[in-house]
Parts: sequence; structure tokens; C-alpha cells
Amino acid sequence: MPLPPTAQTSALISPPNTTAKMMSWNGAKDLVMTLDDIPFGTGSWYLYAGVSCLLVLFAGIMSGLTLGLMSLNLVDLEILQRSGSPTEKKQAAKILPVVQKQHQLLVTLLLCNACAMEALPLYLDKLFHPVVAVVLSVTFVLLFGEIIPQSICSRYGISVGANFVWLVRILMIICYPIAYPIGRVLDKVLGHSDDLFRRAQLKALVSIHGQEAGKGGELTHDETTIISGALDLTEKTAEEAMTPIESTFSLDVNSNLDWEAIGKILARGHSRVPIYSENPKNIIGLLLVKSLLTVRAEAEIPVSAVSIRRMPRVPADMPLYDILNEFQKGSSHLAAVVRSKGKSNLLTIPDGALSKHGQTPKKSAEDDGHSVRFSGSPREPLLGSKR
Repeated sequence: MPLPPTAQTSALISPPNTTAKMMSWNGAKDLVMTLDDIPFGTGSWYLYAGVSCLLVLFAGIMSGLTLGLMSLNLVDLEILQRSGSPTEKKQAAKILPVVQKQHQLLVTLLLCNACAMEALPLYLDKLFHPVVAVVLSVTFVLLFGEIIPQSICSRYGISVGANFVWLVRILMIICYPIAYPIGRVLDKVLGHSDDLFRRAQLKALVSIHGQEAGKGGELTHDETTIISGALDLTEKTAEEAMTPIESTFSLDVNSNLDWEAIGKILARGHSRVPIYSENPKNIIGLLLVKSLLTVRAEAEIPVSAVSIRRMPRVPADMPLYDILNEFQKGSSHLAAVVRSKGKSNLLTIPDGALSKHGQTPKKSAEDDGHSVRFSGSPREPLLGSKR
């Protein structure tokens, strides 16, 4: 029985549509794969795809470890090893032996990273069209081999490095024939970086960590001032820190301890008063104010009748740190600064000056202590005179 015209037309048109769809699929497939590529869905295809994923993952680990481990200097690790949390101490102890071989470690990580990235296009070329393989290789390496690993390791470099230190040790052994010679050459040519801070850098670091810097530091103003002052002790000299003798309060050894003199001593509020003979620049010793507790102002006892302590002399160019060490010995908390050239010394303690007035230098219980300060008042760090 013959078919109706409509049925005949439909039967004739159907085959060409099916052929067009097959040609469209083959065209898209040709853009992704070539005839020499491994067919999709086979065991070899999955094997090459798995190796490609491992290469991307390995390249990412090497890239992250390069940034994470090489950004850690030895000083940071030693600080964590001494003052960090228990977890940080363990992590620093694991990483420190590896990071000490800086150049060998750098060559090992870069060598492994380069091998992984160079091998990735070779495996992708077996699975996809060369153009697609290049696009996928660049995308995977950039995203999963550089951006994400380095973002993580820049924030958690110590944790990641401690967890992968076993892998790094294995790779350093494998790459030893290549990495060790190159690392030794770099050590000889470039040397090791100086991780220690200079004195000026330490002061800047302390200042940054102060609360006044507004960066979340915990150090108060007093703490930053004390630390900065301690760092300056070796650079500053006695002449820079002394108080001019014209600005100090002192007594003549021949004067009397009457109501007026005792009133001036109490008004000054110092624990020690320099004693001079005739000329205020001729300092012969110092008077401890606490020794006046038994002195009656009505008696108008002369200053020479009370106990006068010997005052040490220091040169004008003597570092403050050395002076502090002298004060720590307990012999005195006050010193006279003298010139070291010629006869221009303005402050002197003549030999026998104390015995001239019938006094014998003594040490009180306070002098035997270990309290460290430059004077009885912040206004008198040292005695001296500047021309």
C-alpha cells in the first residue's frame, strides 16, 4: 500500500537531520580532541587525567611551600621556639633545621615546581587538542598551582610547612645531586641574609608596637620609653645626659645647717645634696639627706660636722652604660662629670679634700644596696658643667 504524500516527505527529510547532528557533534569533538588523543572513557584516559591532577596539586604544594618556608627567617623561628605557644614551638622546631639550608631548600622547591609544571602540558596533550591543553594547563597552574596555594601559605606558612616538612626532606634527598651544588655556590656568592636587627631597627620596632602608634601594639608609653632609653645607653655619653652644675642645688662645706639651709634641702626634695668647698665647681662629696634626721636646726651644726660621702668622678666621654654598671656596684648613685683634656676640668674631687675637713668617707646601708638610678631626682641625672 503506497504511503501518503505527507508520510513520504517526512521519511525523506528525517535522515538528513540525523546526519547534521552527527556532523555537529564530530565538529565540536574535533575542537577538543584530535584523532591521536586517547579516547574519552578508557582506562588510559582516566590514568592520564589523574596524573595531570596530581601534577597540578604537587605544583601547588611546591609553590606554596616556596612562599611559606622562604618567608620565614631564622630569627622569627627562634623567637617562636622560645616564646610561642606549645603548638608553635613544635612547628618551629620541625621547620628550623630545614630552613637553615636556605639556598638548597630554595633550589629543591623551585626544581620540583618547574618539573611538575613542565610535565603537565605533556599529559594534557594526550587527552585534548593542543590549544585546549595549553589553555587548561595555564588555567590550572595559575589558579590551583599559584593563587590558591600562595594565598593559604602566606597566611598559614608555619602550619603548612610543619605538616609538609616530611615531604620537603624527601625531596631534598632526591634532588640532592642538583640542589646541593647549586645551593653551595649561592652560599658562597650571595652569603646568608643578616636576620638580626640593628639597634636603630629595634628602636623603630619597639615604637611601632607601642599603643601610641595605633597599630594594635600592647606596649605603653612608659615601656617604649624605657626600652628605647636602654638601647641608647651605649651610644650616649655622660656629657650628653648630665645636668649643668649651675642648675643643681649644692651646699658649701663651711656653711651651717640652720633653719634656712634645712628648709632649702626639704624644698628641693632630693635624697642627696652635693657638697663643695669654696667654689661650687669644686665638688668634694655628697650629703645624704636622711643623715640629717638627728640634726637640730637650732644648733646650727656646720656641714663639715656631718658624714659626707665620696662622690665618684667620671670622664665626660664615658658611655652611660658603663656608668650604670658603676652605679650597680652600690658605691654611689651620683657622679661628677669631669673634662678629660688638659686642665679644663670643671668638677674635681681633690685627693684628701674630705680628710682636710676631718671626714672619712663611709658607706651607708643605702650605698651598699643595688638600687640603680642616676640621682635622687629625675632632674639630676648627673652632675657636670658645659661650656
